[in-house]
Amino acid sequence: MIRCRLEDVCKATGAEVVRGSADVELHGVSTDSRTLQAGALFVALSGPNFDGNLFAAAAAERGAGALLLAGSAAAAAELLSELPDGLAVLCHPDPRRALSDLAAWHRSRLGIPVIGITGSCGKTTTKNILVQLLSEVRDVVGSPSSFNNDIGVPLTLFQADETTEVLVVEMGTNSRGEIAALCRTARPNGAILTNVGASHLEGLHSVEGVAVEKGDLVASLPNSAFCVLNADCPWTSKLRSLTAAPVTTFSVDGGGDLDATDVWFHSAGTTFKLDGKEITFPLLGLHNLQNLLAALAACQGLGIDLDSVLPHVSNLSGGRRRLEKKTVGEMTLLDDTYNANPESARASVRVLAGIHGHRRRVLVLGDMLELGDLAAESHHSIGRYSAESGLDLLLLVGDLTKATAAGALEGGLDASRILHFSSLEEALVEIPAMLSDGDLVLVKGSRRMGLERLVVLLESQRAGDGSRSQVEALSSPGG
Repeated sequence: MIRCRLEDVCKATGAEVVRGSADVELHGVSTDSRTLQAGALFVALSGPNFDGNLFAAAAAERGAGALLLAGSAAAAAELLSELPDGLAVLCHPDPRRALSDLAAWHRSRLGIPVIGITGSCGKTTTKNILVQLLSEVRDVVGSPSSFNNDIGVPLTLFQADETTEVLVVEMGTNSRGEIAALCRTARPNGAILTNVGASHLEGLHSVEGVAVEKGDLVASLPNSAFCVLNADCPWTSKLRSLTAAPVTTFSVDGGGDLDATDVWFHSAGTTFKLDGKEITFPLLGLHNLQNLLAALAACQGLGIDLDSVLPHVSNLSGGRRRLEKKTVGEMTLLDDTYNANPESARASVRVLAGIHGHRRRVLVLGDMLELGDLAAESHHSIGRYSAESGLDLLLLVGDLTKATAAGALEGGLDASRILHFSSLEEALVEIPAMLSDGDLVLVKGSRRMGLERLVVLLESQRAGDGSRSQVEALSSPGG
């Protein structure tokens, strides 16, 4: 992790010393007083409902090496009486900006490849796959979980030190300019753009707006970098024009530099051919195959022979609640509750429709949020697609999925096979009784819909210890 002196923090961020020696050694950076490690710099971030300065004493108790507080030196001085004597204290008018500035300074000291990953969907899974593969041949650091904003990216950068050989950084956005800002901090010299689709349209307004925003990663690359793009994405030609860096494309339709052919899905995952070699990996779906190809292309961009990483593809694991397959009694669940947008929903439905040998194929779909003016059209489209894909039962949760029901009817699914629930609480009470042994059930929705509670309930009930009281507990607002 990052090691620096108090003097370095001041030079990098413009923070003012309230007390403490410039030679104080710091080991790591934290924004959470609960998990802070002894010797780390605590950066007191604030939000609409909390004041980071109020956690200064807790950070001190955890053994912080120094505190970077919000406000003026005079305001910070008022907190000194609550803090141990001799603990170094800095102040800055905007600790969040200071965090990014310190991360940019640390990045400037790292003479290693930094790979930025963005896209409308698949970026976290692609990041996870790439980190798992690289760990077999390099000392690699990757974004924890989905640390992909102006807090998460700096915290990822701080994990790298002189032993790190490759750094993989996930980059997310929901409004214009965020990707460019993250690139100024991380300065990537390698990039993967998984795809462009309808996501975060409330802030980006249109799919073209998404392409422009995501394209800022590609445009940030130096000529000596490498870039990985999805040949199956209609925006790739435009994205390619944004950089003079070498571009490698991947495809599941035969149009890329790295192509998967002869693809088939089965109970053990996905099997395909790559340059004539048959490969099996345990994740389901064409979209996850695209994620794998993107990671392999990045390995090539780093000069790694694919023969050194392909043997490890069979050991890959997907992310939690990202099309995670679970056997629950005699029923099979595909837990895809981490998040949802039209691109990822269509990909997941395609997986569900392509798996045979079950009593019924059931889709439980919650609202897809942050779609702006395209919300109704997007929900209607996924309903029609679900019906045309031959699904047996559609269980819909939330106001927006009323349009999904209409689309499914239009697509030919019988009304008796479409049920709508206005709230999660109603769904938690009614849906478990509608599912049976032998069913294959995909559960998907935007993160804020909370559909993981349904998965937890089904797991509990079918493990033999479910009860009406548990249903009621999970249905309550605080459940």
